[in-house]
Amino acid sequence: MISGGNATIIVASMDDSIRFYTEILGLKLTNRFGNDWATVSAGEGLTIGIHPASPKYPHPGTKGSILLGLDIDIPVEKAVSHLASQGVTVKGSVVRSEPGNFVHLEDPDGNEIYLWEKVQQEVRNAEMNLTTVQ
Repeated sequence: MISGGNATIIVASMDDSIRFYTEILGLKLTNRFGNDWATVSAGEGLTIGIHPASPKYPHPGTKGSILLGLDIDIPVEKAVSHLASQGVTVKGSVVRSEPGNFVHLEDPDGNEIYLWEKVQQEVRNAEMNLTTVQ
């Protein structure tokens, strides 16, 4: 079910943080979605997600400002069903967006974890059209 993942950090400045991770540390920028989210590759198996500070996330450097994201290789609905059968409480509903489908949950200590189902562009276009029609 889980095929990879990333650690996400909340930052004060997207541009400064991306510059730090890419130009200073030499990591590769793999995605950037405006000022909402970016990812850098830190080598085989480690992706660092970068999100700007916002009312939704704790201030950079405080508890909760680092999140765990796990890539899944099955449809997000199947993952939710499996986890629910194991007693895991999912927070909210599935979010469908350009980079893929997401669902949030918490570990036993309240640390946020999100599951990310990457979706091919053709599938994404069909889902977006369905959402628009409804």
